[in-house]
Amino acid sequence: MSFEITPELLLRAYAMGVFPMADSAEAAELHWVEPRMRGILPLDGFHLSRSLAKEMRRGGFEIVANRDFAGVLAGCADRPETWINGQIRDLYLALHARGHAHSLELWEDGALRGGTYGVTLGRAFFGESMFSRRRSASKIVLAHLVARLKARGFVLLDTQFLTPHLATLGGIEIPRAAYQARLAKALQGPPARFD
Repeated sequence: MSFEITPELLLRAYAMGVFPMADSAEAAELHWVEPRMRGILPLDGFHLSRSLAKEMRRGGFEIVANRDFAGVLAGCADRPETWINGQIRDLYLALHARGHAHSLELWEDGALRGGTYGVTLGRAFFGESMFSRRRSASKIVLAHLVARLKARGFVLLDTQFLTPHLATLGGIEIPRAAYQARLAKALQGPPARFD
């Protein structure tokens, strides 16, 4: 791109419903994305299966926020194909330092086993990515994320796209205009706090 993307510009883009992606980990440039159909996870529509609820009751893990944001970012990028390049990493680390990007993490036996990260603005959480190094880790983290967002007054959980995995958990697609209306509502009033 011919202009620098700063954390401030990135927040303005999120407020308009736009987010950046790279074509690969090695890509030198970012491009802006605004899907025609937007993935969201309604906070009152999360599907907690009996088997997942049982696994969560069994425990043996710890869910924490922001203990290792950089580690979650690295875990999300550690896959054969990723849109997280060096510039994306640096931008989200900068947003985290400013209090606008957060991670929710699953720790087990002293190791980071799964997590998700995203951006907060107003009462919206813009989910960026998640990873799992343990069976069901991403599902457990997502269940805790939904509970956390509901408890803290968030009204929008943006997943950007709808994957088959998210669809099994209650994710849906909505047209761009409907998403923009939900986003406008989420940006009104006092902002919610993630941590």
